[in-house]
Amino acid sequence: MSKALEGIRVLDLTNVLAGPFCAYQLALLGADVIKVEVPGSGDLARQLGADPSLNARLMGASFLAQNGGKRSITINLKAPAGREILTRLVATADVLVENFRPGVMDRLGVGYTALKELNPRLVYCAISGFGQTGPLRGAPAYDQIVQGLSGVMSITGSETSAPLRVGYPVADTIGGITAAFAIASALVRQQRSGEGEFIDVSMLDSTIVTMGWVVSNYLLAGVQPQPMGNENFTAVPSGTFRTGSGLLNIAANKQEQFEALMRVIGRPELIKDKRFARREQRKQNRAALTAEIEQALAAQSAEAWEAVLSGIGVPAGRVLSVPEALDHPQIRERNLMAGFEAVPGVDRPLKFVRAGFQMAGGNPDVATPPPMLGAHTEQILADLGYDGPAIRALREQQVI
Repeated sequence: MSKALEGIRVLDLTNVLAGPFCAYQLALLGADVIKVEVPGSGDLARQLGADPSLNARLMGASFLAQNGGKRSITINLKAPAGREILTRLVATADVLVENFRPGVMDRLGVGYTALKELNPRLVYCAISGFGQTGPLRGAPAYDQIVQGLSGVMSITGSETSAPLRVGYPVADTIGGITAAFAIASALVRQQRSGEGEFIDVSMLDSTIVTMGWVVSNYLLAGVQPQPMGNENFTAVPSGTFRTGSGLLNIAANKQEQFEALMRVIGRPELIKDKRFARREQRKQNRAALTAEIEQALAAQSAEAWEAVLSGIGVPAGRVLSVPEALDHPQIRERNLMAGFEAVPGVDRPLKFVRAGFQMAGGNPDVATPPPMLGAHTEQILADLGYDGPAIRALREQQVI
């Protein structure tokens, strides 16, 4: 069966994380993603990652994580001949994604207004830190800047450790997922009516949107959000608990789950204890209840308790390291990880993470590994009608 986005061509003019992650989601669904990169250096992510040898080859681990299934062409968009190549590509495309600062593409003469004249069906997605409007529209932004401005850092950590940055680039990732969702939505209308679209994705907006419960508690209940470490602000007991060996997350959010938990740990008398009998009482006496639970959990390991609690319908799970999570039987069974034995420019097999969902009509996947810089330049130019002498001239002029 064909993949959901098979036959859709996407031009990926993005760098680092939010934009490339967005385009990677589209590639996983079968889109033909052409990555347009700067000659000589390409996407900055090619130089980022924990292995200096890969960075030196412009195949950094950060790049490898989110560029599978794409083709790479190098174009100098500052050169008129380079912009001519882009306009030819746009005429063949369904989607263009870029994450330049607002106004850059317009100054180059290849912004949405100009490109929609060439291709009225074009879905143009601009991803930026703060969006195309507002006082911060032109300000530079990286993930940590957005985490701070969004309020995420203010509620991450405990009273003594907050504010803390989330341990991975959450704002970049949310921005990319938001953009992919918006593009997919616009493609539905494009396929029905032939209409194109301009999509303005703000990483700051996207991140705040995901904080719905925290935001609504402030807007509707007037409660100032506070950092609570590993505790859940909606229910008790719900958080991270020490056991006889290892940490265990327990989310006994419902009354029946609380009562089941108390019985299985051998503390049924706490069910009727006036400090813990109902949700709001438990929230007011959180520390006391945690102490009682941890005293009982000391009898077994986190792994043992995980099995016991899950078996009686109380949500529970160990706190794992990233390697432990990737090696978990659940992840292996779901085939979340995939890979390639041989990757041009890389001296080892490549493993990567696919999409976070499966589809009965064909699971998201990519057929080709991340490309070396400019690996498909000549092939793509030939498809656009450039002959051998013309391509050689473009190289000599450093357009490609």
